[in-house]
Amino acid sequence: MEIGIKSLVGREILNGRGRPTVEAELITTNGIAVSASVPSGSSVGKYEAFELYDGGNRFSGRGTRKAAANISGEIAAALVGVDVRQQRTIDSIMCELDGTENKSRLGGNAILAVSQAVAKAGARAAGVPLYQYLGGQSATKLPDIASTVISGGAFSPSGLEFEDYLMILEGFPSFADQLEALCVMRIYMEKKLTERYGFYPEDTGAYAPNLDGGTDEAFALILESARVVGCEKLVKLGIDVASNEFYDESNSTYLLNGKRYDADTLLHYYVELCQDYPLIYIEDGFEQDSFYDFAKLKSAVRDLMVVGDDLFATNIERLKTGIATDAANTLLLKINQIGTISESFDAVTYAKAHKYEITTSLRSGETIDDFAADMAVAVGSRSMKLGSPFRAERNTKYNRLVRIEEEITSG
Repeated sequence: MEIGIKSLVGREILNGRGRPTVEAELITTNGIAVSASVPSGSSVGKYEAFELYDGGNRFSGRGTRKAAANISGEIAAALVGVDVRQQRTIDSIMCELDGTENKSRLGGNAILAVSQAVAKAGARAAGVPLYQYLGGQSATKLPDIASTVISGGAFSPSGLEFEDYLMILEGFPSFADQLEALCVMRIYMEKKLTERYGFYPEDTGAYAPNLDGGTDEAFALILESARVVGCEKLVKLGIDVASNEFYDESNSTYLLNGKRYDADTLLHYYVELCQDYPLIYIEDGFEQDSFYDFAKLKSAVRDLMVVGDDLFATNIERLKTGIATDAANTLLLKINQIGTISESFDAVTYAKAHKYEITTSLRSGETIDDFAADMAVAVGSRSMKLGSPFRAERNTKYNRLVRIEEEITSG
């Protein structure tokens, strides 16, 4: 029996940063009702799917009523009656209807909201959990936690060099144990920062202090918290450099804390950090078209996760270039970078076929939709960038992963 789409409605809602995003509400012919909402990022690469905004005065031009109207209008007209279990067909219909390379006519935010809603409805129709519907019976691996505990970079008040200072947890008996340890370490870090600096700001749940000792102090604080809690051997460090934000194209240099680096000098700095600290993860260490500089980093540091975010933009064509140049070994999966579930899986499948690890990532402007947690399990992610366990839009994903672990271990 076909389970067709009966109705699709789009609406403008707010994300966790108090800014507009898009929600799609889908009802099937047999009464299944689901909704899905999409995140948005602060650091956005030029190769990402286009987020359609209204312009004008509302929300400083960032309203999403046009994208929502596209869901209720053109997209709904094209999809009503199509079986929700035909994910790839539906995603293809939307891409063809949009007709642009980067989904700029209908909006990548509109298309992704529908694509997620379709996947949820398909899972409900099949009577299986979403992670299993997307990933099959073999989807049983929980990702390790990569948590941004200290914030820096261009969008943070801290003034620190790098956008994200990550605590990476590996080797714990369970995801629930990882989460408990993370929360305890985060409480310790909060106490120590308050003692040293008094009041300090936060950025989407991560601490954003203006540390006197910069990156060295940030790393030392993370490692100190791990020692105190008793899990020093299970905690490693990571950084999301987000180097596009401080790259000067006019002279091919990177400006960090008032100092200019060329690519080779910056590479040397990364190598020194890896020698001095248990730094196992560097994301977007160079600007988004510097495939060969990424390759030099991968060659220079053995066992380092060299992660392509803006470099790949979850786009299989960008990934092919990266693999041909040996630029990295880890794909950062952000489904709103590419705009459909099918295309996300295409990128993941190609990456894994070439021995890449997958790190699934949230965005700075998340919603309380927990889709990304199921996606991380479905694709067998080594790790997941979840942010700090502090706000509801992030804790919904942490809590969903706890539930998934219970389902898998009890089944």
